[in-house]
Amino acid sequence: MAGAPGLELWGPYAQHGKIRDAILEAGRDLGIEPCGSRAYSSNTLESGWIPSPLPAIYSSEGERAYREWLPANSYEAINALAGSFVSDDIEDYYLNPWELGYGSFVKFDHDFIGRDALEKLDPEQQRKKVTLAWNDEDLSKILSSVLDRSGPGYQFFDLPNANYGSSNYDAVIDADGSTVGLSMFTGVTANEKRGLSLATVDRDVPIGAEVRVVWGEPDGGSRKTTVEPHEQLAVRAVVSPVPYAETARQEYHGGWRTTGTL
Repeated sequence: MAGAPGLELWGPYAQHGKIRDAILEAGRDLGIEPCGSRAYSSNTLESGWIPSPLPAIYSSEGERAYREWLPANSYEAINALAGSFVSDDIEDYYLNPWELGYGSFVKFDHDFIGRDALEKLDPEQQRKKVTLAWNDEDLSKILSSVLDRSGPGYQFFDLPNANYGSSNYDAVIDADGSTVGLSMFTGVTANEKRGLSLATVDRDVPIGAEVRVVWGEPDGGSRKTTVEPHEQLAVRAVVSPVPYAETARQEYHGGWRTTGTL
C-alpha cells in the first residue's frame, strides 16, 4: 500500500494491545502516530498502487474449470462492479499489466500463463497508469450534497476512500465526452489535502491535461446496497504523475511505482 519499506506483525490476538503500545512508545520521539485502519489504504492514492482490478476469469473457455470450481461465496463470485463505466461486455473491464503499471515486470524469457496473449500486445499502444487530481470545487459539491434537502444529490463520497464496489470503474472523459480511460480507486489523502484517483488513460493523454471523471452511476443509480438515488457529476481532474506524492517520486526505491509514466 505505502510503497515504502515497512512491517506487518502477526501473532496471538490477545497480545496485540501490549505489542501496539510498546511500538508506539518506542517511536514516540520519532513522531510515530496511529493512523487507523480506514486511513491505511489511502496510502495507495499517494504511492500509486491500484487495488482490486476485476479478475479476468469470467469469459475464457480455458478458465471454465476454475469458474466451476469456485464456491458461490468466493471473491470472484460475489465481486461487485461499481461506477459510471458500464458495458455489456465483461472483457471491457479486463486490464493488462501495462495499463496497471506492471509492464516492466513482463519478461518473455520463460513460459507463463497468458504469455501468448501478452506477446500480441504492443506496449506502446496500451493505456498508462496516472493519478487524477480532482478539482476542489467539484469535489466540495459532491461532499456537501449530503445536505441537499431538495434533490437526489450525488453518489455518497466516503472518506478517506470513496470506492463503493469491490472493483470500481468510473469513466474518464475528454472535452468531447469520449471515454479516454478508467478511474479505479478514489479518495482523499490527508497528507496531500486533495481528492485523488488512480486511473489508466489513453497513451496520448498528456500529464497536465484536464479531463473529467464521471462520478456516480447512470439512470439514477443501481440497486446495490452501497448506492442511493443520485445524479451523475462530471468532475474536473488534472492528469498527474504517479506516484502523486513528491516524497514517493523522489525518495522511494526505483521500481514500478516510480517509473513508467513519468
